[in-house]
Amino acid sequence: MLDLFQGISTLVSSFQTQPEIAWARIFLMGLGCVLIYLGHKGVLEPLLMVPMGLGMSAVNAGVMFVPPSMNLPQQGDKGTLFLNPLISEGEKLTYILQVDFLQPIYIFTFSNGLIACLVFMGIGSLLDVGYVMRRPFESMFLAVCAELGTIIVYPLGVAIGLPEGAAAATSTIGGADGPMVLFSSLMLAPDIFVPITVVAYLYLGLTYGGYPYLIKLLVPKSIRGTPMPIEPASNITPGQKMVFAIITCILLCLLFPVAAPLFLSVFLGVVIREAGLKDFQTLFSNTVLYSATFFLGLILGILCEAATIMNPVVFRLLILGITALTISAIGGIIGGYILYFYYGKKYNPLIGLAGVSCVPTCAKVAQKSANSANPECMILPQALGSNVSGVITSAILAAILIAMVGPLKG
Repeated sequence: MLDLFQGISTLVSSFQTQPEIAWARIFLMGLGCVLIYLGHKGVLEPLLMVPMGLGMSAVNAGVMFVPPSMNLPQQGDKGTLFLNPLISEGEKLTYILQVDFLQPIYIFTFSNGLIACLVFMGIGSLLDVGYVMRRPFESMFLAVCAELGTIIVYPLGVAIGLPEGAAAATSTIGGADGPMVLFSSLMLAPDIFVPITVVAYLYLGLTYGGYPYLIKLLVPKSIRGTPMPIEPASNITPGQKMVFAIITCILLCLLFPVAAPLFLSVFLGVVIREAGLKDFQTLFSNTVLYSATFFLGLILGILCEAATIMNPVVFRLLILGITALTISAIGGIIGGYILYFYYGKKYNPLIGLAGVSCVPTCAKVAQKSANSANPECMILPQALGSNVSGVITSAILAAILIAMVGPLKG
């Protein structure tokens, strides 16, 4: 009778041969439902968590008995009809592309980093670099401070036994830039890029809920409400923004070729926005961005197969990931305090938190925390400048790490 319902049959079989895998499947089916609920309630980012949660539940429920050409090595004679990330070449790949319905999307957009570039194109088409151009030194200073988590966690990861590439990839979680983590982990630690990326996106969803408590711990209410001085209007033209984007893109590609695809993607979006190409901007900011985000979440969920998540390295990734995000936020706030005292206590240190490049979440968290202390306090323009700068600095730091320890180093 069980042969008719193979999902249950494989679960029973796993309890007899690999009970840890069976329990992990049940846990991940439940966790997927929790992610859907938290996304629906707005606790986590729904655009990612709803498809990711359902994919996670479905892939662990839909395990079946398969021939050797389709099996997952960790589960013997079991597999799914979703995708197999371990097959990348030869006749097996040709066969699996015709059977697993998500395999083409994984091979041609995910495993080569294309989907990260598509997300960056969409993000770039929404970014206003004018926020950075109005106060470039302040914004970049805070963004660099907010990379403290990446800088500290890399040697920490090596110290606890991770290979250099895995430690470097995990440390980029401190930049709070999901596509950047995906791109970096593909370059630096392809064997475990799945758990690194999953951990990154799970934690990034928690920034909106967790960072306000860190702010309350580190910044007194009287300082959180510090108003920013009124600045004279600065009329930066679209042409000036285009020149800035083009020069910055070329310069960064020249300095850090290993991350050139990401630099091109984000600044292409910026140039399209400032050139007034409305049709292209609509395409990238809506269709491309939302489609890429949907499939990114879905594929990440599908990749959360029990045997993958049972990898012993995952616990260390969980610890390092939350450490990186926490230290980066602290670094940004420290940078904000430095400017607070430099400007004679007329600068709101919460702007430093926005240097963590989760756009625009961290800028919104900073503004919301400032308003809770002073309803008339407006820091969003400065916070967005810091936030956009964070995207640039996270890409630069990822490029440095890839150049230092990646497969393309000299």
